[in-house]
Amino acid sequence: MAMKTREQIYRQEAASLLRNVTTYHCAKGEQLKRLYPGKESKIEHLLKYLVKQGRIFYRSDKDIYFDDPDAEIDSELLAALWVLADFGDKYEYHSTDAYPSKIVFFADDETYEIVYVPIGREVLILHAIRMRNDDDCGKKILIVEDVSQIEKIDLEDTIFCTVDMETGVIQYYKKE
Repeated sequence: MAMKTREQIYRQEAASLLRNVTTYHCAKGEQLKRLYPGKESKIEHLLKYLVKQGRIFYRSDKDIYFDDPDAEIDSELLAALWVLADFGDKYEYHSTDAYPSKIVFFADDETYEIVYVPIGREVLILHAIRMRNDDDCGKKILIVEDVSQIEKIDLEDTIFCTVDMETGVIQYYKKE
């Protein structure tokens, strides 16, 4: 019986972690750890290893990992990542998506789109969603900056939420 090397044990998580950072271009350390429940310590070590190897870059003042040393912080995408991370490991696949969606993912035989809605952009985002005219694009999770935005958005089968950008705490709302 052959023993697995450390590299063989960590290879899958390292590849997945690298894929996440390069797909989203920026992610907070805590978000990346929450995407791998029960493996937080392993993920922390792998992040340090990938930084040391020059595969990803870290800004300690913001606790954000980047795929490019000159990359800008995308706060809307970071908010969407908090929502994705809130699903733990219940998702089967996730990736970026076409505007206005930030992230699309599959969980429990359902497709979800995460859309960020800045204050004052409700009509524009709603129009963009309707213009895509996807018949079966799944459930929408709309991140709003303020709960007062919810009444301005008339979209069926939609989950609304607010995201605390520092803690990752999410409050979910459903329109009655």
